Order: sequence, then structure tokens, then C-alpha cells
Amino acid sequence: MRTSTSRILFTTDLSKNSTYALHHAVSLAKSTGARLHILHVAEPMSEDARITMRLFFQDEAARETALRTRGEYIKAELDERQTAFWPTVAEENQSVRAQIDSIDVVEGHPAEVILRRSRELDCDLIVLGAHSHGFSQTFLGSVAKRVLRRATIPTLVVPYRPE
Repeated sequence: MRTSTSRILFTTDLSKNSTYALHHAVSLAKSTGARLHILHVAEPMSEDARITMRLFFQDEAARETALRTRGEYIKAELDERQTAFWPTVAEENQSVRAQIDSIDVVEGHPAEVILRRSRELDCDLIVLGAHSHGFSQTFLGSVAKRVLRRATIPTLVVPYRPE
């Protein structure tokens, strides 16, 4: 059984609370010297969304371009959030930026992808944020519950903190 932390998987849903949770992941990476992996899981498109795409994009090549563009947009959004995040980090934690090994966007069912990536990356800790209200609470709550139930490594769920 490993008791030290050398690799942290931080998962983000791009919400405000995930930024708060990232501060915790950065602090943990700083105090342990752990490498940090950042992951956003894009849920697969629903069948209704795929039907709508077929209506608007009759051409298969156009549909493929739209799907690729979706992934590129999400990656760009994640990059923008990272750019906005680092100026808010305490000076003593700025060095953690060099400890980031990967920033990935993966399509799939969130809990399954989070657990799979934690194994693939041989992580010692998973960090994710939780919401406090609305539809997202139900969704993220179910993701957090699934991850907590099935994880074989310590998992930190950072509660929502209103501004």
C-alpha cells in the first residue's frame, strides 16, 4: 500500500467550484511534490443532439468537423481557464505550474473516464469539486458518488464554496 502522494489527478467540469478545487489540488501538489494531471471529461452527445446535428449538417464530413470543433472548443476553454487561474495562485504555489504533466479533454462517461485515467496515470489521489445547487448538483453529485464508491485510491471531493 502506497501512502505517499506522487501523482494527483484533478478533474474539472469547468465550473466556478472546480477553480476552487484546483487551488486545493495545487496546494497538495506543492506540499507533496506530486505531479499534477488535469482532466476534463466531455460527456458523449445524446441521441437527440446527434439527430439535431444530422438535420443541420446533412454532409457526414461537416458533422465530423463539427464534432472535432466541439473538442477543440472545450480544450480552448480549459486552456483559457488555466490562463486565468494562475494569476490567482499564491506566489509560493506558482512553482506547481512546472509540476503539471498533462491537461487532457476526453470524451466519455465522467466517472468511468476519471477512474480509468487515474489507473492509466498511476495516480495516488483524485481531486474533484462538488456543487451546492441546481441540476449540476445532481449530475456532479452522481459523478462524485460513483468515483468515491469505485475508487481504489484516496479521493478528495472539495465542497462548493460560494464567493
